[in-house]
Amino acid sequence: MTQLLQTERWIPTSTPGPPKKVHLWQIAVLGVLMLWLYWPTLAHMIGQWWNNPNFSHGFFVPLFSAFVVWQERDRLARLPVWPSWSGLLLLAIGNLVLVVGQMGAELFLSRSSLLVVLAGLIVLFFGWQIFRAVLFAWAFLLLMIPIPAIVFNQITFPLQLLSSRVAAAILPVFGVPILREGNVIILPSMALEVAEACSGIRSLMSLVTLAIIYGFLMERRLWVRFVLALASVPIAVMANSVRIIGTGLLVQYWDPDKAEGYFHASWGWIIFVISLILLYAVHHGMNLLWPDRSAHL
Repeated sequence: MTQLLQTERWIPTSTPGPPKKVHLWQIAVLGVLMLWLYWPTLAHMIGQWWNNPNFSHGFFVPLFSAFVVWQERDRLARLPVWPSWSGLLLLAIGNLVLVVGQMGAELFLSRSSLLVVLAGLIVLFFGWQIFRAVLFAWAFLLLMIPIPAIVFNQITFPLQLLSSRVAAAILPVFGVPILREGNVIILPSMALEVAEACSGIRSLMSLVTLAIIYGFLMERRLWVRFVLALASVPIAVMANSVRIIGTGLLVQYWDPDKAEGYFHASWGWIIFVISLILLYAVHHGMNLLWPDRSAHL
């Protein structure tokens, strides 16, 4: 009798049911509806990537997110699929944000709603555990959305002033007499205007994106990835200041016409490569100071 009671005590009262099966036709139908709903928004955003060099990095963002998911495909296949009806709430919130964005002609809201709807679809068909597993790839998609114009202008103008101030402080060291008025550096032979295109915002946004990609591929420690992403900001600002200083030296000691020709255009690529080298140097220095001991285990 005692053995019988002990045996019954270990019998579970209920067992969880099997995961619900995901029907591909349901995903396909909702995918087509989602594409139809967001086609004007996507087409406009892709056009902005193509026509605005400040946001041309947007082409690479969804490709890298897809690569991250593909790289984690084996781990994702081992996770249980538990669809959750809470995904419908995310879908409702995403559609509400889309309507508000369309009514207010706010492109950033309309484009951001796409990510909310995507999160809702993942939770609805695959569950929260799958969504947590692809959280990085989903969050990385935020970088493909061009920032609002009001925020863009608030970032660009301070960068213009900062770059011009640094250049105005360094150029006299090399014997170049200058007079700075705001974002305009007046040299003896011509005036250099640190315009929006020369503010460094383009290299800043591209470098931040590449720093996150580099950290994901080359580093396993999360805190180092965060430091690399943050370090890309001063690196981009410093590299852009070097570009302006180099242009000033080119005007003073060689040919002012060269400052507006091929050399001016090529400076951007040269400085961007230098920025990548500096980012690698920062990572290498961190590995020397704080080596990753888990890599040797």
